[in-house]
Amino acid sequence: MQEISFIHAADLHLDSPFKGLAHTPDHIFQEIVESTFLSLDKLVAIAIKKAVDFVLIVGDLFDNEKQSLKAQIRLRKAFEELKRHNIEVYLSYGNHDFLNGNLHPVTYPDNVHIFGKETVSHFTYKKGNETLANIYGFSYENRAVTDRKVKEFKVINHDIPFHIATLHGSIQNNTEHDVYAPFQLSELQKEPFDYWGLGHIHKREVLKENPPIVYPGNIQGRNRKETGQKGCYHVVLSGTDSRLTFIPLHTITFQPVQVDLSNCENLHQAEDLIQEAINNDREITGKTLIDLTLTGDSTLKQWENTKQIEDLIEIINEMISRDGQWKYIFHFLTNIKKEKIDVDLKKGEHFLGEVIRQAEKMDLQGTIQDLYLHKRARRYLQSVSSQDRHEIKEEAKELLLNELLK
Repeated sequence: MQEISFIHAADLHLDSPFKGLAHTPDHIFQEIVESTFLSLDKLVAIAIKKAVDFVLIVGDLFDNEKQSLKAQIRLRKAFEELKRHNIEVYLSYGNHDFLNGNLHPVTYPDNVHIFGKETVSHFTYKKGNETLANIYGFSYENRAVTDRKVKEFKVINHDIPFHIATLHGSIQNNTEHDVYAPFQLSELQKEPFDYWGLGHIHKREVLKENPPIVYPGNIQGRNRKETGQKGCYHVVLSGTDSRLTFIPLHTITFQPVQVDLSNCENLHQAEDLIQEAINNDREITGKTLIDLTLTGDSTLKQWENTKQIEDLIEIINEMISRDGQWKYIFHFLTNIKKEKIDVDLKKGEHFLGEVIRQAEKMDLQGTIQDLYLHKRARRYLQSVSSQDRHEIKEEAKELLLNELLK
């Protein structure tokens, strides 16, 4: 029975700047910066260990269209290692590393096959003298592709056993990400492809099992929204079935932790509860960047106003970030339980009441619109979801009230 196996990865984001994490201790930040490259090394090692026929990388190999020499050389060395084990590579460029952005691309070894234009094309994979698969895809020539590229995917030569499509894009009604190369799930099923390898969405998801339509997610989380395990899929296709195995590649995980301090009478009790939550969280294994949310009442608000929470986080970080498998609280947020006084303030015909009412009506999108329209700034800004806008407004309101009520 004919069979092929391959690694499906996407969104390597080599050279990611890890915005907002430069405040971490130097030894941790250096590991953070190196993490995407270490995940790439793991990908190569897994491909060799599994003795796959080829590797698919579906867009955004780099975080920026102008890649550093370091990132280009590290990727070339990875491809050279795959070549030594007779493993082919099929790759496309996405919205972050689009073709026209880099005027000085590095030359890769001849086992690397690049979809070099925005029109859908295909490569034919042969093993010995046997033709086994057609692999289809396209690259972004510029930062955005808004056309429905899915319409260009047509199976060529039905006598070839396997047909694999690669597409860096998103479902048309996706509201959490910028929508590029939009498609509907039903459109991916019109042609008899054996596998759809997707990229662009950093959350791992199997959209459909027959045929497999798969987002592998990115190989290394880069911010507090990209939580949990990150990696690639090992895929085996035969004439009768498909087998998918997720393989973690991450070096560092981002993990949310929530702790309720409502019953704490002093900071020592708060410290014990936070430590206990971190130690007992089964999702925290290995090197972890912790996004901490603290819930409490007026006592927590008082600790926050006097900067004692900041001091407590610093003390805890000193203890949990020492060894090789460090943990570090890189971000924390306090969630003060709403009290009746807040409701009374909102209803009052006075300055604080007006502050609360105006804060809740504030149009954040309109406030930041000019920044996102700035030619230079918008290149480095990520989109702000409705949940992000709500959290920013709440944090701003709480900060303002805390200062006014001191």
